[in-house]
Amino acid sequence: MNFRITGLSAAQFAEWFALSDAELACRNALRTVADAPHAFPCRISLTDAEVGQPVLLMSYEHLAVASPFRSRHAIYIRAGEKTYDEIGRVPDMLRRRLLSLRGFDAAGMMVEADVCEGTDIATLIGRQFANPRVAYLHAHIARPGCYAARIDRA
Repeated sequence: MNFRITGLSAAQFAEWFALSDAELACRNALRTVADAPHAFPCRISLTDAEVGQPVLLMSYEHLAVASPFRSRHAIYIRAGEKTYDEIGRVPDMLRRRLLSLRGFDAAGMMVEADVCEGTDIATLIGRQFANPRVAYLHAHIARPGCYAARIDRA
């Protein structure tokens, strides 16, 4: 099963990095600095921020559907990142985490859900895409529950 993993579009966040701390606060976001390795995963590049790098923490609506599963959660992003978009390849940021994989149908209803180690995500992607009702998948970092990436059939 070929799959395509994509990060969030960098363009939609371009203006955020120029905002003052007060303006970010008005949007329920804040500027912070990565202070531990592998603790600040950028949802644009699907890479981890290095210690000392600035990041923005914000609430992001990752499932903007008209269903009971409409959802938003906190994410980190970094300035100057390129959107991750690869077929058949899992980024290290996902491989090193416990993940929750959620399969949605075209109406935004969850029809599949499971948890796996990131090293096993390709197997779980194949299993969930075996269900013909699954239109796309969302990967979440399981422990905090935050959105990580979108996965489509390729």
